[in-house]
Amino acid sequence: MASDKDQVVKLIGKQIRKLRISNHLTLESLAFKADMDYTQLSRIELGKINTSVFQLYKIASALNIPIQELFDDIHR
Repeated sequence: MASDKDQVVKLIGKQIRKLRISNHLTLESLAFKADMDYTQLSRIELGKINTSVFQLYKIASALNIPIQELFDDIHR
């Protein structure tokens, strides 16, 4: 059974992927804009790593969205 932490990490990753695709960005182009390695971004999108708030900030900035939008699919 997945923990709450695992669920949240996966939901944030799915939201990032959804926003990236809706902005017609490749994994590589978003990673470049966010100044991170595309393999790290891939692992974030897949929910394989729990990344830092600063990395989420960089991703949100690269997507030109408020960071809160990354958490839209998370409900209590």
